[in-house]
Amino acid sequence: MATAEIPRTFLLEVVTPQRLVVSEEVEEVIAPGAEGYFGVQGGHLPFMTTLRFGELAYRRARGEERHLTVSWGYAEVLPTRVSVLAEAAERSEEIDTARAAEARDRALARLAKLGDSTVDFVRAQEALTRALLRLEVAGKKR
Repeated sequence: MATAEIPRTFLLEVVTPQRLVVSEEVEEVIAPGAEGYFGVQGGHLPFMTTLRFGELAYRRARGEERHLTVSWGYAEVLPTRVSVLAEAAERSEEIDTARAAEARDRALARLAKLGDSTVDFVRAQEALTRALLRLEVAGKKR
């Protein structure tokens, strides 16, 4: 009886409502699942999960790593394909670092006014988290 060969690479597609962000053959994906980061290699068992805001990293067939941010969405994992449907996604080289730094500074200023009843702490903290992650991923440009 012949055994099935496990595929070394698989198709990664990252799609937002506006565009196709990534469509590449890859060896590995690490994504921000709702319950924590998860990794996928070729031949992975199928599953679906929701995504949270975070960094999605993948390794191309030549070993080159790429990074992007993804905002809320879904991931479908199959043995030969990973499909990510995200509300938003940005490749590291697309991130405007000046804009991300301004967002970080605004969030920090809002958090400094915590005694002010008009400040929504949760929204300010989420904005700070997004800005810091965008800056971190931007630093991983190829």
